[in-house]
Amino acid sequence: MLPPDNRLTRWQRLSITGAAIASVVAVLAIGCGDDSSHRRGPVAAVGVPSPRSTTAPSHSPSASVSAPVRTSGPTAAADALPGMPPVASSSNIYADAGAGMLSAAVKNDPYRIYVPNSGGSSVDVIDPATMQIVNHFSTGYNPQHVVPAWDMQRLYATNDIANSLTPINPRTGRRAGPDIPVADPYNMYFMPNGRWAIVVAEAQRHLDFRDPHTFALRHRLDVPCQGIDHMDFSANGGYLIASCEFSAQLVKINLHTLKVMGYLHLPGGSPQDVKLDPAGKVFYVADRYNNGVWRIDGAHFKRLGFIKTGSDAHGLYPSRDGRYLYVTNRRSGSVTVINFATHHKVATWHIDGGGTPDMGGVSPDGKVLWLAGRYSSTVYALSTKDGHLIGRIAVGLQPHGLCVWPQPGRYSLGHTGVTR
Repeated sequence: MLPPDNRLTRWQRLSITGAAIASVVAVLAIGCGDDSSHRRGPVAAVGVPSPRSTTAPSHSPSASVSAPVRTSGPTAAADALPGMPPVASSSNIYADAGAGMLSAAVKNDPYRIYVPNSGGSSVDVIDPATMQIVNHFSTGYNPQHVVPAWDMQRLYATNDIANSLTPINPRTGRRAGPDIPVADPYNMYFMPNGRWAIVVAEAQRHLDFRDPHTFALRHRLDVPCQGIDHMDFSANGGYLIASCEFSAQLVKINLHTLKVMGYLHLPGGSPQDVKLDPAGKVFYVADRYNNGVWRIDGAHFKRLGFIKTGSDAHGLYPSRDGRYLYVTNRRSGSVTVINFATHHKVATWHIDGGGTPDMGGVSPDGKVLWLAGRYSSTVYALSTKDGHLIGRIAVGLQPHGLCVWPQPGRYSLGHTGVTR
């Protein structure tokens, strides 16, 4: 069941302060948009100074909580990020993430679907061969996404309200140790050169750059837009573009200097997932309020156009051959297929029996699109040939950013398994 339209948005709830927070604690929200029920305002994690109040944005572009970040390389965002793997192909940045192209790091990992149940404190593990849950383990409260590490050796459930990460061993499909304290991990990404993990502290309005193994905090960047949550990186790693869900904005950040470069307004919008096209020029941005996808010139940071897809456009996933983009339309229960070369729609797949497709990923062989049914307590498996429903698996409450593993590619940028 979809939530009622008159509920407070997550951003409205995050903006409530003081005694008002205590009075509405039972209805604080999670997830992406005005459609979830457990998110809360910011709290400080152990060893991390309390952030500024969420009632008014800070206008300081960067607040360091450790030694200031210094770079010896170039500072122009157009320059390649030092130390990152070379760009695979000038025409297809996903060329090394094609069907079956599993690296030595993951080739022995069993094929599994990791489903964070964000309405509780658990992850369900599905075996695609049997379409059955083969494992279930506890996490901290409100796991939002299951995120592969840059080196693809670990997965992490981001437990937003619990302020922790649950490490997962992808070779066993089980927990890999105790939860790791991390403040407000709504989402998590990794620098393209692997230097830092980027914890998206959405409620606290900042990005935390952390050691990718110990998760010790190294640098904090204040991002005073409302609801930062999803991002993708330029082909050469020089900058990222992130969505600000509640202020209808995108933000561009220089990864050499770790400073905000600017903001771009999306009229009437609520931007969600962000994905770079195979040519490495255009960022696609799902917009749940405008019911479609923006095309953004990354270098010049300007709007190029808009493609209508369906109600509540949310998740974005490239096909294994780099030809198509799959767009999940959550409220319309459909997936729109866009041709990257022509930027035109070529198909719309409606889930048999209805559904609420949210986040997910493509199978290693490229034949199946796996999606969490956010308000259906269900996971869907769709054929990428024609969109027909292969399977429907019942899981826990509010499944969100599921991870399909293993993934082809040389390294992971995080989220639910963005690899290049």
